Amino acid sequence: MNLAHRTRLVARPRRLRASAALRALVRETHVNREGLVQPLFVVEGSDVVQPISSMPGVSRYSVDTVVRECRELAAVGVRAVLLFGIPDASSKDPYATINSDPNGVVQRAARAIKDALPELLVIADLCNCEYTDHGHCGILDAGGDVDNDRTLDVLAKTAISYARAGVDVVAPSDMMDGRVAAIRTALDDEGYTKTAIMSYAAKYASGFYGPFREAAESTPSFGDRRTYQMDPANGREALKEVRLDVEEGADIVMVKPAMAYLDVLARVREITDLPLAVYHVSGEYAMIKAAAANGWIDEERIVDETLTAMARAGADVIITYFAKDYLARTR
Repeated sequence: MNLAHRTRLVARPRRLRASAALRALVRETHVNREGLVQPLFVVEGSDVVQPISSMPGVSRYSVDTVVRECRELAAVGVRAVLLFGIPDASSKDPYATINSDPNGVVQRAARAIKDALPELLVIADLCNCEYTDHGHCGILDAGGDVDNDRTLDVLAKTAISYARAGVDVVAPSDMMDGRVAAIRTALDDEGYTKTAIMSYAAKYASGFYGPFREAAESTPSFGDRRTYQMDPANGREALKEVRLDVEEGADIVMVKPAMAYLDVLARVREITDLPLAVYHVSGEYAMIKAAAANGWIDEERIVDETLTAMARAGADVIITYFAKDYLARTR
């Protein structure tokens, strides 16, 4: 006779999995719907919607069309967007001069979005790679490496121009040492004490960024970014980077990418009480889209599982290209 028939089983965890209602009743992790952020690429011109081939469903927008897109995002419940500016190639130079121009593409987009949708949170990625003619994230020294301290001045100047344009949160993604302190000091000195900093605190030199570089036209013209972005093999270093950014005044800290770095995300969650963000990056998005297009996976189920995993690992804020679609279908 089966043992289960002769003895009373005390532990039956399956009881709480017996129906959808029971599973929902005891569910431990929920995605913070109000913490989903939609990245947006903004280009020069008007009436522009340029699909990005490696990121199905994602496009580049001009300032006028990005406002229309933001109206659609707000209608389905997106509360925050992350702006990436893509200037004309002719305006790029070795010093990312156009990045801090009051009439730059991000500055104009931020003003237009805040005028149309004052309650929508506008976050601006703060980096130089889209604005330099060499594609690196800072000013180069004579040897061709990024000059950390000269780059801080550019980042601080750009942060001020973003704040003046109405950006709510600046998000430095360059991985320069000391950048959070430099930006915080500059913003405060100009009276922008309410402008928050969401730091890409642990940003890895990852192969998952490929589609983004197509979208943002930011592939380095030589070398790579391994002298300033983190080695994917390092976990303890991420904790060091996070602690430094917290000490320097970050309001939110981020781990990037997401899916291959959930262990890092969980470890960061243990050392800080600050809001914790994670970036579900372009390559991760593209892989899901490609597998779904081939019929190999159920896209909606995989997206739900992936976002839940990020929340379970400790993320309060999830930056994802799936934000619009996820919120539209789960209302």
